[in-house]
Amino acid sequence: MNRAILSVLAAFLALGLAPAGATDSHDYAKDEYAIIRDGLAPNKRMSFASLGADEDGKGEFHVWLMREPAHRKLARLPGIGPEGILDTGPDAYHASWSADSRHAAVIYRSDRHAAEFNLYEVGGGRARLMSGPSLFKDVTSREPGRDDDLRRSWPAIAWKGTQRFLLTENRLFLTSDPGFARMLGRYGRIGAKRDDGRSFVEFSAEADCIVLPGNRYRIVDLRVGKFDD
Repeated sequence: MNRAILSVLAAFLALGLAPAGATDSHDYAKDEYAIIRDGLAPNKRMSFASLGADEDGKGEFHVWLMREPAHRKLARLPGIGPEGILDTGPDAYHASWSADSRHAAVIYRSDRHAAEFNLYEVGGGRARLMSGPSLFKDVTSREPGRDDDLRRSWPAIAWKGTQRFLLTENRLFLTSDPGFARMLGRYGRIGAKRDDGRSFVEFSAEADCIVLPGNRYRIVDLRVGKFDD
C-alpha cells in the first residue's frame, strides 16, 4: 500500500468515518432517525440524525435536524442526500458543533476518496446552508476541474469560539501538467512520478475563518497546511 493511500486511510480513521474503499451502509427501521457521529448539540436540545431506505428499500436518504430530547423531526438539512453521497450509515457522517449550538459543520463522503464540508446556521427549527470559498479556490481562484484528476479530497474543521473556526484542506491530484504545481505555489508539493509521466501533486492549506451575517463565512488568515510525511 503506497503512502498516499495510507495517509487517506489514517484521515478517515481519525474522524471515525468509514475507511477509504469501504462503503458504510445501513438498513433503517421504519421511522428510525439515527443520530450521526457527534450529532448531539452541546445544549442537548437539538441533534442531526439520518434516515434512509428501510429493509424493503422504501425511502430516500437524508440528514435531519431533530428536537431533543423528544427526538422529533424538525427540518431536512439542505445539501446532503439523496444524490451525491456514498454512505448511508449514521457513523459515516461527522458533525462538529460550535459551543453555543448555533452553527455546525457536517463532513461526509461523496466518493470513496473524497469528503465534503457543509456548514450550517441552526436556529428557529431550521438548518440553513452557509456559503464560503474553499481554500483551494481562495488560492487558485477556481475549484478543481474534471481535467485536474482529483484523487483525494479531505476537509476538517475545529471551532475556535462561537464565531470562528479553523478550516483545513488536503487534496491529492495526478497530473502531467507542470503548470498545475506552479499554480498552487507554496500550497502545493510534487510527489511521486509515475511511469506514464504523470506526477502526484498535493495541495495543503489551513485558514482561520469567521462566521458572517447572511449565512456566510469568510477566510481571515490563510496559511500553508501540513503535507503528508
